[in-house]
Amino acid sequence: MSGGYDRDFLRARVELPSPPAATVLLDYIHFSVRLRTARKLAAVVGVNIHGRELVPLPRQGTWHFDPRILKEHQAGPDVYKNNAFDRGHLVRRLDPVWGDDATARAANQDTFAFTNAAPQIDDFNQGKELWVGLEDHMLNHADLNDAKLSVFTGPVLAEDDLPYRGVQIPRKFWKVAAWTMDGKLASAGFLLDQSPMLGKVELKKAIRERLLADEPPPLGPFRTFQVPVRQIAELTGLSLARLENGDRLVKSQRSGGKEPMAVRLESMEQVRL
Repeated sequence: MSGGYDRDFLRARVELPSPPAATVLLDYIHFSVRLRTARKLAAVVGVNIHGRELVPLPRQGTWHFDPRILKEHQAGPDVYKNNAFDRGHLVRRLDPVWGDDATARAANQDTFAFTNAAPQIDDFNQGKELWVGLEDHMLNHADLNDAKLSVFTGPVLAEDDLPYRGVQIPRKFWKVAAWTMDGKLASAGFLLDQSPMLGKVELKKAIRERLLADEPPPLGPFRTFQVPVRQIAELTGLSLARLENGDRLVKSQRSGGKEPMAVRLESMEQVRL
C-alpha cells in the first residue's frame, strides 16, 4: 500500500507545507497530517487525489485514536459528545480512496483518525456544501492526462481561539488545491468561517459573552470564499511561496487591473480557475 502525501505526485514538485510551530508528521494512505499536539489538532493535512482511480466506497468507517500519538494529544470523542459539533474531516473521506480495492478501503478507514478531524458546527448549508465539493470541481480543470490534484487543508489555529472541553476551537478553516494546467502548476485558495455559529455550543457564560462582544467577522457563517493563497499564508504562518506563484485567482484579477481580493462563492461557477 502507498505511504503518505507524495510531493512528486504532480508533474511539478509540491512539498507538504510546514507550520512555524512544532508538529508531528503522521503518514496515512495517500495523505499526511502535521499534528500540533499542543492544540490536539492538525495544523495542516495534505492529500493526493487520483481522479481516474477513485473508488466510490460508501460512507463507512470507525473513528479512532492514532496509536502512534498519546490520546491526550488528540481531540477525541469527548469534544464531540452531546453538542452541535461534528467531527469534521480535514482530508475529505473520498479523496485518498483510490487504487486497488484493499488500498482504497484502508485509506477510507485512515480518514476516520481523530488526527484528521476538527470541531465543525453541524449546520450543512450552502457554504459548507460548496466547501466539500471543491475537489470534484477542480479535478475537472486538472490536465486530462493526469486528472490529479494535491490538496492542503487545515484550521486557522489562532492564539485567542475559544477553549472548550480542553480544546481551543478554530474559527476558520482553509484549503489550497494544486494541479497542473498546460504543464504548469496552478493553485486556488479557499477560506470558510464558522465564527458566527459557535454560539450554538454551550460555552461557559464568560466565553459566550466574549464571543458576542467581538467585532463581526469579515466572513458570513459557513460561507465559502476564494481568497489569495498569500492571505492563507499570512493567516497560518505557512510557507506557500510555490503555491502563491500559481494562484489562479490572483492571475485572473491582475489581468483585469485589480488588486487581488477575496470572492464570496455562491456557486461553483464563480470559482476562478
